[in-house]
Amino acid sequence: MTETARSTKEWIGKTPDTRPPPHVRLRIFERYKGKCHWSGITIRPGDHWDVDHVIALINGGENREGNMAPILRGKPHKEKTAQDVAEKSRVYRKRAAHLGLTKPRQKIKSRGFEKVPEQRRASSPIEKWRGF
Repeated sequence: MTETARSTKEWIGKTPDTRPPPHVRLRIFERYKGKCHWSGITIRPGDHWDVDHVIALINGGENREGNMAPILRGKPHKEKTAQDVAEKSRVYRKRAAHLGLTKPRQKIKSRGFEKVPEQRRASSPIEKWRGF
C-alpha cells in the first residue's frame, strides 16, 4: 500500500477583509522560500512582514491563498500599495472615457501673441545710418 501526500485545499477568505490564519501564512511564506515578492529580499527572523495580494483587491484580485505573497513592511509595502492605487486610477479613467462618462477636455483659450513686425529679407536693401 502506497501512501500519497495529503493535498490541502486552497484557503479562500469569506470576505475581502478576512485575514489568513497562521498556518496559511506559513504555507505562503514557504511557497515563496521566505523572500519578499516585491523586493526579493530574504525575510529574516525578527523582520516584520505582511501577506500581500499579488493582484490587489481594488484591481479585481481575490482574497485567496493563490493570490497572496509575503512582503516586507515599510518601503516595499508602501511602494506596492502606491502602484496598485495608481493602476486602479488609470483603469478607472480609461473605462470612464470609453463609456463616455467624462467630458473631453476643452482647450484653454489664450489671448495669443503680439504681432511681430515683418522680417527683413536678404534680398532687400539694408538702410542703415552710417553716422557721416
